[in-house]
Amino acid sequence: MTAAVRPDAGRNNTPYLYGEEAAAVARVLEGGQYGHSEVTEEFESRIAAFLGVRDAVAVMSGTAALHTALLAAGVGPGHEVVVPSMTFCASVQAILAVGATPRFVDIDPVTLCVTDQLVMDAVTDRTRAVMPVLFGGRAIDFSSVRRELDARDIAIVEDAAHAFGSRNRARRVGATGDLTCFSFGPIKNLTCGQGGVVVPRTRAEADTIRRIRMLGVVQSQAERGRTTSYQVDGFGLRYQMSGINAAIGLAQLDHFEKAETTRRILWRAYRRALAGLDGVHLVDVHPDRSVPHLCQVLIPYRDEVHAQMKARGIGVGVHYPPNHLQPAFAQWRRDLPATEQAGREVLTLPFHQHLTENDIDRVVTVLGQALKTVGAASCARS
Repeated sequence: MTAAVRPDAGRNNTPYLYGEEAAAVARVLEGGQYGHSEVTEEFESRIAAFLGVRDAVAVMSGTAALHTALLAAGVGPGHEVVVPSMTFCASVQAILAVGATPRFVDIDPVTLCVTDQLVMDAVTDRTRAVMPVLFGGRAIDFSSVRRELDARDIAIVEDAAHAFGSRNRARRVGATGDLTCFSFGPIKNLTCGQGGVVVPRTRAEADTIRRIRMLGVVQSQAERGRTTSYQVDGFGLRYQMSGINAAIGLAQLDHFEKAETTRRILWRAYRRALAGLDGVHLVDVHPDRSVPHLCQVLIPYRDEVHAQMKARGIGVGVHYPPNHLQPAFAQWRRDLPATEQAGREVLTLPFHQHLTENDIDRVVTVLGQALKTVGAASCARS
């Protein structure tokens, strides 16, 4: 008989609130500054201090962060951006939004992340940026090729949507000298409800990103309040983060140390529970350095096991269907064997701060039962 699973294990991922977010939002609503405001600027300052960087620019989503970062790096029509196919489609859509084209690259089959060598092998004369995706929260060290990329005027635009709080050696992701983009969507390690941040490399990039997110307007909110007009200095979009979203993020940031600790404990609990299952490979996120965002396994019969676990109330998922196999991106399809194998085998297990170690044991029990059931059925058919 299948072990009973608490409702929390029925969700693949779900937001975690600390109880102070609603009051923080209420204060913003009472103050009447619903849009971009001093609360947004406080959030930017707090994020910059947390990461140990000079500046951080808040925008309305992780996709907006990638879009504005590419624009600030000078990426546009005629350029290519090297990007792993194993990522959420937002990474690719941001590349297309600036008029560039994606050059898909394969991944390490153990980590599901790109390596510096795989990226360099994909670089062409048209490459203007590379976009390593810090999959599952695992940091990627590009220090060995940064000088060569700089010499070729190729920017590193890190898609760190999964990796807020993770470390590359001793430094937080975002403090390693690259253009780094974070997402603070509902299920991220830190949530603003919806939002993102770009960590620029230079003051000029910060100014460019701030101008773009404000529809090309160069004056600050305070400056606009003191004048009878305003100045539009270039292309822009309405990408500001609202004070409402920033207030949620500030409340979350006060408790981020707890999030780091809890997510590492839960990921290690999965590692212990999965150790006895044959044929299951746990995707390594390097939990000593990362703040894990996903817990994933590579398994045989993935689609059948997925269906079995869903039927038993377990919130499993697939992150992600490879982008080079998507109809919208088919014209840029390349031979990516490791990505395609992972796309057939990867299964995302429930992973969020509502889980307990007992939940994890039960999830793994059901996974083991599903593997046996599906494996036995496959043997019977053959």
